[in-house]
Amino acid sequence: MDDVTLRHNEKMKRIKAARDKMMETKTEEKGLIIVHTGSGKGKSSSAFGMVMRCIAWGMPCAVVQFIKGNWETGEKTLLRDRFAAECRFFVSGEGFTWETQDRERDVAAARNGWEIAKAQILDPAIGFVLLDEINIALRYDYLDIDEVVNFLLTQKPRMTHVCLTGRNAKPELIEAADLVTEMTLVKHPFKDGVKAQKGVEF
Repeated sequence: MDDVTLRHNEKMKRIKAARDKMMETKTEEKGLIIVHTGSGKGKSSSAFGMVMRCIAWGMPCAVVQFIKGNWETGEKTLLRDRFAAECRFFVSGEGFTWETQDRERDVAAARNGWEIAKAQILDPAIGFVLLDEINIALRYDYLDIDEVVNFLLTQKPRMTHVCLTGRNAKPELIEAADLVTEMTLVKHPFKDGVKAQKGVEF
């Protein structure tokens, strides 16, 4: 065995020993409040990846989609057509806010979505709930942030996971969450005139 390989092996042994020691302290299980936010692409994509993990592990889940409305996405088509028994899929929004041009309708749609979301979160049969683009509804004050945070902290069943997506997550939600990921925009083809493309962005 040459010196490079030997040094590498010794380093990996030290890393493994340190990691094993750290993992001994990680024993708690709980349902997480997860937030995907930021200006970069991938917030919903990552969340739907978790939905697929849940399905693979036999964990029933639900999706409540705020804002996007009747926009046909690959995720919605896949889940409704092939995994309806494993994942409930609800659409509450009528479209992006700049399309509806009607605040009262947007507020009513968001409120309806939140009522559906609460019912899914409280359902003991459901282990994971995705609230897709709810941060947009919270940003425009279609929903009350204190009400949403209070519900998640005091009424969400202990082992139920809830993921909330959308840019501009409010500080109150970030503070309440267990896991927060911010997607950072580095480069996007939209700025070069490339439209959203099937299979990549919807």
